[in-house]
Amino acid sequence: MTLTELRYIVTLAQEKHFGHAAERCHVSQPTLSVAVRKLEDELGIALFERSKNSIRVTEIGQRIVEQAQRVLDQAGVIRDLAQDGKNQLSSPLKVGAIYTIGPYLFPHLLPQLRRVAPEMPLFIEEGYTADLKEKLKHSELDAIIVAMPFQESEVVTLPLYDEPFVVVTPADHPLARKDTVDSHELSDYPLLLLGPGHCFRDQVLESVPELVDTLTARGGRRGGDIVTEGSSLETIRHMVASGLGITVLPLSAATAVHYKDDLLAVRPFSAPAPSRTVVLAWRVTFPRTKAIDVLSRAASQCRVLDAPARDVEPEQTTAAP
Repeated sequence: MTLTELRYIVTLAQEKHFGHAAERCHVSQPTLSVAVRKLEDELGIALFERSKNSIRVTEIGQRIVEQAQRVLDQAGVIRDLAQDGKNQLSSPLKVGAIYTIGPYLFPHLLPQLRRVAPEMPLFIEEGYTADLKEKLKHSELDAIIVAMPFQESEVVTLPLYDEPFVVVTPADHPLARKDTVDSHELSDYPLLLLGPGHCFRDQVLESVPELVDTLTARGGRRGGDIVTEGSSLETIRHMVASGLGITVLPLSAATAVHYKDDLLAVRPFSAPAPSRTVVLAWRVTFPRTKAIDVLSRAASQCRVLDAPARDVEPEQTTAAP
């Protein structure tokens, strides 16, 4: 049994395809297939169920794959211990963030890190919480920035900051004339939300339960209004600016951009205002503790919630001849 064979079965369990797994491991498909079969023969059990069109991990195979991942992580720890005298801040750090945090945090985080760890560039990825969690577990990412609730075995979380939710409306909207907005008032107007799969959508619905009944009756909101779903917070904000409806955004997203024509108004919720806790998560076995410490301190010090918004001009288009 070798570390290479363990890496092969972990990758095959993730890809469930010999060709794709071989490509990720930078070997030929026959090489990977023979190595997996050799390990199965050595252990005397089948790790994978093979059919003409699919690969499935067996029940015992799943347990062995999980242990193999832990062994690979520990092997990484050994390599780092062997180079203990070297600077942990001298190589790239792979960091993921959910879609509703990354675009607003990274512009502040990267300059901060550049000052304190100039030799540690970030490899950045944005995604859904579930996808980032899997990549963290499989060592494809070193750390991820997500919103609570988040819990995973053998993963440590550290709170970075609390972020309130706010109501964003067209500038001439009735709610824009109020100092604060009560959550029950949202159901009186067309509302724009992210589509299913985005954790921020779930956080809004959990924080503003009055909206759940609205979504249950998608085709018939009070007053004939319809819930519209957007693919990103930026898209939703643009639709609000066009007058399509109102929305709920995290404060960092709501204040990231100002339209020069003052098309939008941002209003806080009446107390108790809904909010989310943003956390940094990493594997217990991740050996670069200094890198995690620098990243967490830099993220905590980012003034992402009160940074001045940048003005943008509406995009101009030229008619085709």
